Amino acid sequence: MTVLASLLLADSRLPTGGHAHSGGVEAVVERGLVCDESDLALYLAGRLRGTGQVVAAIAAAGCLLAADTAPVDWGRWDAAVSARTPSAAARAASRAQGVTLLRTAHRVWPSAALEALCHTGRPHHPLVLGAVVAATGDGADAAALLALHHLLGGACAAAVRLLGLDPIAVAAVQARASQSAEQVGLAAVRVGREVVARQDPRLLPSTGTPLPEVLAELHARAEVTLFAS
Repeated sequence: MTVLASLLLADSRLPTGGHAHSGGVEAVVERGLVCDESDLALYLAGRLRGTGQVVAAIAAAGCLLAADTAPVDWGRWDAAVSARTPSAAARAASRAQGVTLLRTAHRVWPSAALEALCHTGRPHHPLVLGAVVAATGDGADAAALLALHHLLGGACAAAVRLLGLDPIAVAAVQARASQSAEQVGLAAVRVGREVVARQDPRLLPSTGTPLPEVLAELHARAEVTLFAS
């Protein structure tokens, strides 16, 4: 991937629909679980240890699969992502973001893998992200880190909008969280490589926790929300 391509894919202004999702932040803010920068830092740390490990490994695996010339049963891998996302609301959010990213990336970086994913219905976001990174010419390391970048960036942007926090202070929170994300990403790539080598999506990590899933369902049933998830 060229430097400019990587910057474009990491840019929140790329029309992939991420701005409509808070990464669960709206639900925790609504319940007083995140009120300031310190709370946000703890929230991000938890997300990295839980969902972060999962989405990073899936993105890495998706990139490796897309870079291979062998046919891929994308539906099987997509089903493995669903199995690691117990909440129907969270699955819907992941698919909504995946479809929008796929629609955009298929125009910008067309590839056989993205074409195949277009025929799978509504694939999950981290799987699509991995395939998109492969289409740009980069590898699993970049895919895993981009997945974590979006996880952190979406949550931080939502926190600024919902709580009126100082954007500079929140940027500092994200920068510190990104240091931890580097290690999470490296570990996720190792897992992704092993999973793809064995061609067994059942070996993908499943480190999520119940609270985000429960909050996702409650958020989906709320009458008035700023974010879709």
